[in-house]
Amino acid sequence: MKALISIVLLLLTYSSLAIESVAPMPFAAADTELMIPVEGGKVYVRVNGGLDKGDIPVIFLHGGPGLRHNSLAGLLGLADERPVILYDQLDGGKSDQPNDPKNWRMERFILELEAIRKALGVDRFHIVGHSWGSAIALEYSVKYPQRVASTVLAGTFISTPHWVADANILVNEAPKATQRLLSACESNSPPSEQQCEKAFTTLYSKYYRSPPTSLERSIYDTKTGGESLNLAIYNGMWGPSEFSSTGTLTNYNAVPLLNKIDGNKTLFMIGQYDSARIDTVQDFVEKTPGAELAVIPGGAHGFLSDRPLISEAVLRSWFRRNEPSH
Repeated sequence: MKALISIVLLLLTYSSLAIESVAPMPFAAADTELMIPVEGGKVYVRVNGGLDKGDIPVIFLHGGPGLRHNSLAGLLGLADERPVILYDQLDGGKSDQPNDPKNWRMERFILELEAIRKALGVDRFHIVGHSWGSAIALEYSVKYPQRVASTVLAGTFISTPHWVADANILVNEAPKATQRLLSACESNSPPSEQQCEKAFTTLYSKYYRSPPTSLERSIYDTKTGGESLNLAIYNGMWGPSEFSSTGTLTNYNAVPLLNKIDGNKTLFMIGQYDSARIDTVQDFVEKTPGAELAVIPGGAHGFLSDRPLISEAVLRSWFRRNEPSH
C-alpha cells in the first residue's frame, strides 16, 4: 500500500510539473536527417539539437515491429535541453523496407542501434524504448552498458509469454458478448471483418487510446508519408493476432536479462490503463534491483502520445537525475 501511495504522489507531482513548466514543441522539423547504412539496408534517422555541444542525447525506439517514429515526435520539446534522436527501424517508416525475414532477428536490431550511435559520433545516450522498442532497449543496454546513460522501458514488452497472458486477462475482463465475438474472430471461421473490427475496437478503446489527431500530427504524417505499420514484418515476427504470437517472437523472453542491467539507471514507465499490466511490470521492477516505476495517470499503452505533457515531464526529470552533474 505504501508503494502504491508513493506512486500516486509521484504522479501528482509530475502532473504539476507538466502543466506548469513544460512547453512542448511537437512535430518540429528535424535539424538533421540521415540515411544510415545498417545490416540489410539503410535506416532513416532524424536529430533535433546539436550533437557537438556535450549534452547527453536521448534516442527513442518505436514499437511494432514495423511501426515508425511519428508518434514519438510529440516529445521533441526535450530538445531544449539535449539532442533528441528519432529513427525508423529497418522495414518501417522512411527506412528501407526489403521485407527479408533474415533481417528479423533481435541481434540485428541491437546492431542497428549501435550503428546509428557510431554514425552520429555519440559516446553515450539515454535510451527510451516503447513497447517492442523496450525489448531492443533492454537488450542493447545489457550488451553495451558503457554506451547507456539510462534506460527507459516504456509500455514494457520484454516477454511474449507475459504479454500474451496479460492480453488474455484483458480479454476476460471485457463484456461477455465481446469475449465471444473475439473468440470467434480468432477461429478458422471468423465473422465478417466489420464485426471483428468492432470487437477489437471495443476492447482496445480502453487499453490503446487514440486521441483526436492534432493538426500538427496530421501535417507531420502527411509529410512523412508511407504506411504506419508494415504488416510483413509485424506478422512475420509477431503474427496477425494480438492475443497469441505465431511469428519469430513466439518464445521471446528477456526477463532473465533484468538482473544484468544497472537497475539504478532503469525506469519502467507505463500508462494507468496500459495493456502492459501494472502487476506484471511491478514484477519486472522487483527483478531489477534499484529500478523505478512511473505510472502515467489517464494514459493507455500509447501514453507517450496520449499524455505527452506528463510523459515529457517524467522523462525530463529522469534524465537530469541520471547525469554526472546531478
